[in-house]
Amino acid sequence: MNFRQFAFNNVFRNKRTYVAHFLSSSFSVMIFFTYAMLAFHPDLKGQIMADSTTLSTLGTMGMHISQIVVFVFSFLFLLYSVSSFVKLRKKEFGILLLLGMSRKQLNRMLFIENIAIGVAAIITGIVVGVVFSKLILLICASMLAVERGLPFYLPAKAVALTAGGYLALFIIVAAFTSLMTKKGTLAELIKSEDKPKPEPKASVPLSILAVLLIGLGYACVFLFALRRIYSFSLLFGGVVLVVIGTYFLFTQLSVYVIRALKNRPRFVFKRTNLLTVSELVYRMKDNAVMFFMVAVISATAFTGIGTALAIGDPGLAAMKNPYAFTHISFPEPGDDLSFEQKHIHLIEQALKKGGFAYRKASYIPAFSDDGKTLIRLSDYNGLAAVLGYPRETLRSGETLASPSSVTQNDKNRLEGLQTDRLTITKGEHTMTLPIVKALPHIVIPDYGSVWIITDSDYERLAKGDEYKTRVVVFVVPEWHHTRAVAEEIRKALDADLTNEQQYAYNFSALVLDWMHSKQLNGLLLIVSGLVGIVFFTFAASFVYFRLYADLSRDEEQYRMISKVGLSRKELAKTVTRQLVLMFFLPLLVAFVHSGVAFVALQGLVEFSVVSHTLAVYATFFGIQVVYFFITRWRYLSHLNQKIM
Repeated sequence: MNFRQFAFNNVFRNKRTYVAHFLSSSFSVMIFFTYAMLAFHPDLKGQIMADSTTLSTLGTMGMHISQIVVFVFSFLFLLYSVSSFVKLRKKEFGILLLLGMSRKQLNRMLFIENIAIGVAAIITGIVVGVVFSKLILLICASMLAVERGLPFYLPAKAVALTAGGYLALFIIVAAFTSLMTKKGTLAELIKSEDKPKPEPKASVPLSILAVLLIGLGYACVFLFALRRIYSFSLLFGGVVLVVIGTYFLFTQLSVYVIRALKNRPRFVFKRTNLLTVSELVYRMKDNAVMFFMVAVISATAFTGIGTALAIGDPGLAAMKNPYAFTHISFPEPGDDLSFEQKHIHLIEQALKKGGFAYRKASYIPAFSDDGKTLIRLSDYNGLAAVLGYPRETLRSGETLASPSSVTQNDKNRLEGLQTDRLTITKGEHTMTLPIVKALPHIVIPDYGSVWIITDSDYERLAKGDEYKTRVVVFVVPEWHHTRAVAEEIRKALDADLTNEQQYAYNFSALVLDWMHSKQLNGLLLIVSGLVGIVFFTFAASFVYFRLYADLSRDEEQYRMISKVGLSRKELAKTVTRQLVLMFFLPLLVAFVHSGVAFVALQGLVEFSVVSHTLAVYATFFGIQVVYFFITRWRYLSHLNQKIM
């Protein structure tokens, strides 16, 4: 057996230790390959660029940034996992050095092991990515609203980029490994597993500080969202406070709480609680940094995916514009309305043919000399009726403020109107009207400063207008299913008008605007979803590494305890409690942190994000539960074989 075979045999001999490292590395390779495949897909890039240059630019940037994030995080993950393996195998390294192996040969052996695992992970990740590439393209086509779908292609560039990039990454990590083995004398390496651990201690001031920092961080996030204080410094500061508070939560507060349990004799001396609590103190202290990383990474993943799902919700588009179809005409003096009537009839026929129920209303805005939009009360009440809002009443000489954007509506609700009177100047007429109130909903979108006045005041101010804009709107409850109808209407209107006439008419469909937005949001969901899944996978691997790093010590400990009467059932109960803590405590903290983010997000939008939140939580919790039971089964099986 030569030296290279010896290194390969080491990998197979330690396959239980290396399995999570290999699978997580393969998964990150597959995700990176998926990004590369989408970034190089000719049809995907062409589709987005044809619809919007901005979407194409942002989409390409998002893909490249995500690749960099996954790559950098893969490097950090590999360093962490390799350092865990080096610590786990210190005694083995000491024995090899004692038997005559030089430090140079030890470093060479570790280099070959890491490269072998890396090459296997690269091949596995790329092969799995290619096998599932058609399914991935189908899912991405649905997210990006690409009607014709994304055909399969041979991603040669993606394969080359992924293989080259990750091979370089594994070489760098393998080179770093040699630095980790230079520390420690031969005696220290051999006796590394026999060193007694000091009893964990916790600081009361730092434990209190953990609660205060997290509370202050939450307050900053709520101020940003609920009070609409749109300051990046406030939001970033809140996130930093929560991250620091989470670190102290695991390193100080959790240890303090478990130590406090040891001071309750009635609880501690009940059955196996003494063993469980004593072991938990050491596990919390040893794994505090790992718990902190898992909680922060998982919270980031949950928040990113949930926010992307919410952004792609049709409710967000309906917040800005409540009308499924809007037809605007700009007739010149003396023009008949035959074209407008023909267009409205065409829209109604298309909706009836598609089987969609609808409600129709219209209004004619007037504009003051300083750009204010004036709407007669009867037109407003017609719009309110089709939207399901209550009617309003005004006396002559009064006005209502009507928000035309989400930002304006939020400002009115939080700060109120800055004045109680409105001055309108139009030609020779000037009127000062008391403002009765600001309406709480958007009825006239995208018209700047909108004011509702009585019909008599409107006629007085708009009298003599040569050019009048006429707007007809349609409310369709199932508007997000009207894409085919909208495209049919647009095509028919374009065919009906000459180039000169098209400037006098405008047709817009909310579903088409939403589809344009959905392409960007689909890219955001793909980016955040894949990055989030990678983060969560790495987080789960951290737990696996720590668990198996302590396996030898656990074997020795439980072997001694079993000699004084510890049964298999009691062993399973004790181990299960500890595994529940390791698997679900960081997840619970991540749920709380991301839950605060979702509550803040709910305050920013007028549609429910509960379904998206529950979907994210249920998916990741289900994955964690399956992972927990598999790990528990394998871990208990191994312990039972060794100590019983």
